[in-house]
Amino acid sequence: MSWYSFMHVFCPPHAISVRNIVVATLVGGTMMMLGSVGTHLQAEIINYAEVGRPEDPGLELLQEDPHDLIFFKKEAGGGWVKARLLDLPGREMPANPKGQLKFRINGIETKDFVAKWDEIELIDFWEKRLERETADRIKSGDFTGAYPFLSVLIRDYPNRPNLRTLRSEYLLRDALSRFKKGEIGPALAMLEELHRYAPEYKSDSVISGIGLTTDRLMQRLMEEQKLELAQQLLARLEKDYRGQNLASIKKWNQTFLEMAQERQDAAIAALEAEDFRTARRLSRESIHLKPSIPNGQELVRKIDQIYPLVNVGVLQTAKNPDPTRLDNWAARRAGRLLYRVLFEMQGAGPEGGEYEFLFGETEQSADRQEFKMLLQPEKLESPLDRINGFLVADRLAERVDPGSPVYFSPWAAAIKAIGLDGPKEIDCLLRRPNVLPSALIQMTVDGSWFGGEPGSPTGDYRRDVVEGDVVRYTLVGKQRTATQPREIVEIRTESAADGVAKLLKGEVDVLDQLFPADAVRLESNRKFRVAKYPLPSVHMLVPCSDHAYLAERAFRRALVYGTNREDILSGELLEGLEVPGCRVLSGPFPAGLEQNDPLGYAYDQSIAPRRYEPRLAKLLITMNANTLESQAKRKKEAVPELKPIRLAHPPENLSRSACEAIKSQWELLDLEIELVELPVGMAFPEPGTADLAYVAAAVWEPIIDARRVLGPNGMAGSTDQLVGLGLRRLEESRNWKDARDRLLDLHYIVHHELPIIPLWQLVDSYAYNRNLLGVGSDVVSLYQNAEKWRLSQ
Repeated sequence: MSWYSFMHVFCPPHAISVRNIVVATLVGGTMMMLGSVGTHLQAEIINYAEVGRPEDPGLELLQEDPHDLIFFKKEAGGGWVKARLLDLPGREMPANPKGQLKFRINGIETKDFVAKWDEIELIDFWEKRLERETADRIKSGDFTGAYPFLSVLIRDYPNRPNLRTLRSEYLLRDALSRFKKGEIGPALAMLEELHRYAPEYKSDSVISGIGLTTDRLMQRLMEEQKLELAQQLLARLEKDYRGQNLASIKKWNQTFLEMAQERQDAAIAALEAEDFRTARRLSRESIHLKPSIPNGQELVRKIDQIYPLVNVGVLQTAKNPDPTRLDNWAARRAGRLLYRVLFEMQGAGPEGGEYEFLFGETEQSADRQEFKMLLQPEKLESPLDRINGFLVADRLAERVDPGSPVYFSPWAAAIKAIGLDGPKEIDCLLRRPNVLPSALIQMTVDGSWFGGEPGSPTGDYRRDVVEGDVVRYTLVGKQRTATQPREIVEIRTESAADGVAKLLKGEVDVLDQLFPADAVRLESNRKFRVAKYPLPSVHMLVPCSDHAYLAERAFRRALVYGTNREDILSGELLEGLEVPGCRVLSGPFPAGLEQNDPLGYAYDQSIAPRRYEPRLAKLLITMNANTLESQAKRKKEAVPELKPIRLAHPPENLSRSACEAIKSQWELLDLEIELVELPVGMAFPEPGTADLAYVAAAVWEPIIDARRVLGPNGMAGSTDQLVGLGLRRLEESRNWKDARDRLLDLHYIVHHELPIIPLWQLVDSYAYNRNLLGVGSDVVSLYQNAEKWRLSQ
C-alpha cells in the first residue's frame, strides 16, 4: 500500500461528511480548514496533499512544528507530505537510495508510514528551507522578516556550514540599508558586530563602511555640540581599530588637533594680555580636546603658576554667606572664605567638637567652671594681630545682653562674670560646670572688630562678580603661599549628575556635594579623589507657619506614619545602594556613622523610627479632624479648614526629589500638597510663603544646636513646654554624663511631641581632581584649608 492509499481509507480526497471529519481528526489529529457546501463540509488537510505543492506560509512557517517536506513522483501518485524531521545521515538525501523510507506525518503521531525511495522525487529539509527563506528575504531587503528565520537557525543549527556567511550577509546588507535611511548608530553597531563576528568576511568593505559610518556619526555629534561623546567615540575607535587604517580616525584626530591648537593659540594671546581667566579656560579646553597636544600641559601649568584659580561645582550658590549657619549649606560653605569665626569647629572628638580659638589658645579648669582665652597676636597676620583682650571681652559681654543682636541665651545662662588679666588674657567664670563652653561662642568675626563696617569680610577672599550661576571669590592682599588660589569660582550646576559631568569634563576641579550614589560610582575613577565629610547632615521637615492642622501633634504624627522614609531614602536618594551611615532617624540629632559612634552621643538608639503605616495615618487625620470640630463647637467657632500644605525645599535636586516623593505619598492620604521651590541661595522660606520647610541641617554639636533647632527662636520656633523644659535641663548639665542623659531625654520628648518631623541623615561627600592638592580628607567645611590649596599638573 502506498503512503496515500492509507489516507484514502480514512480520509478520501472528495467531499466528506461531518462524521468523516471527526474520524479523520481522531485518527490523524490534523489541522483542517472547514467550509459549508450544502449539508457537507469541505476540508483541506494542510499536512499532506495528493497534488500540487504546499502554499508558502511566509512568517507563519515558524509557527508550525519543524518538519521536512517529502515530494512524490507523478508515477507514484504525486503529492507531498509534512513529515517529522527525518533521521538521515548528514540530513541529506542518499546518493543512491534503496529500499524504503520510514516517516511520520505531522499531526498523525501514532502511525508510521513508509514509501519506496524510487517513489520520492525530493526531500526539502527544514533547515535548508529556513536558510532559503532567510537568504530570499535578505536579498529582497526584508530584514525584519529575515531576522526570526536567522534567529531560529542560530539557535537550533549553529553548525550549519552556510550559517556564518548568511549571518554576515544579513549584518552587512542591513547595515547598508540603515545607513541609507540615516540610522547611523544602528548601522555602525551592525557593522562592528559583523567585524567582531567574522573579521574575514569582505573585510575591506566592512572596514570602509565602519569608517564612513563613524565619520558621519562624528559629524553629527559635533553639530549637536556633544563633544564629550565624540571624543569617547574617537578614543574607542583608536583602541579597537589600531593598525587597520580606519579613515575616520585620522580625519577626526586632525580635526581635534586643529581645534585644540586654535584654543591653545587663543590661550597664549589671553595670557599675554593678562586675561588670566580666559587663558586658563582656553588652555584647559585645548588639552581636553587633544590631551597629547604639544606643550598643552606646560601651558596649563604656567598659567596656574601665574594665576592659580579653582572652579568649584556647587548645587547652590550662597546669597548671604555665614559660616555659622545651621540650616544653609551654601551660606556655611561660602562664609568660610569671607569670614573667620571666634571658635571654629575643626572636627569631632569623643566629647563633642574640637574647636580652634582664632586669636590664640584656651584653657579650662579641672572643675570646668573657669574658661581662659590666651591671646597671641604676635603669631597672627594683619588684621588679626590688631586685636586685644578688651575688644574680645566686650564682644563676649554683648552676647549676654538681651538687647544685643548677637545675644545667645545659652551663653547668657552659662556665664557668671568676664574678667581681664592684662590685654592678652580673658577669664570667663561660669555659673556651673560646662562641658563645652567654646561651642557657646561660635561668633562671626567681621570688619567691625577692626574698626571697619559691620558685616564686612575678614577672611582671605571677597565676593567679586556674580554672573548668573557663577560667583567669583577673589583673594585680597598677598598670597599666604605662592600657590594659594587667586580666585575660587563657584559654578552652580543644574543637578548632582550635571556636576559629575562637569567634573569629568574638567570644567570644575571640585564638587562640593555629591549624591551618595554618585560618590560610590566616582570612587572607582583614578583621576578623582572622593572623601566624606566627617559629620553627617540631618534632614527634617520644619513647621514654619500657623497652619491650623500642622499645629496639632496628632496631625504631625499622621504625616510621619504616612511617609515611607525608608523607601524614599534607599530608592530615591541612595538609588538602591548601601551607603554606611545613611539611615532614617527618630529624632533631631545625628545617629553617628557606625555602632557606638561618639558622634551619636545625643541620639537614643533604643527609639526606633516610626514605621510606614498609611492606614494609621488616615485614622489619625480623621481623629484630629473630629477633635478640631468638637473644640470649635465648644468654643462656638468655625471649624478650621484643612488648607493645602505648602512644602518648601531648596532649589537643588536632592531636596526636590525627596519632596516630590513625600508629596506623592501624602496625596495618598487625601491631602493637597503644594511644592514651593525656594530662590537660589535660600534654605528657609520667608514668613507666610510655606507651611513646612525641608531642611538639611548641620546639627554637629547637639548640646548647643538643640536650642538652635528646637528653641522658640530656633528653626522650629517651638513653644512646647516639654521641649522647653528639656532644653533648660540640658543647658544646666554639669558634666558629660548629665549632658548625654538629658540629650537622650530631649530626643524622647521630640520623638513624641514632634516639633519637627525627622527624616534621615546623609553622609555627605565631596570630590576633586587629584591635581588639586591640599584639600584635606577630614574637613568639616570644603574651604577649611582653602589657603593651602595648590594646583599641580
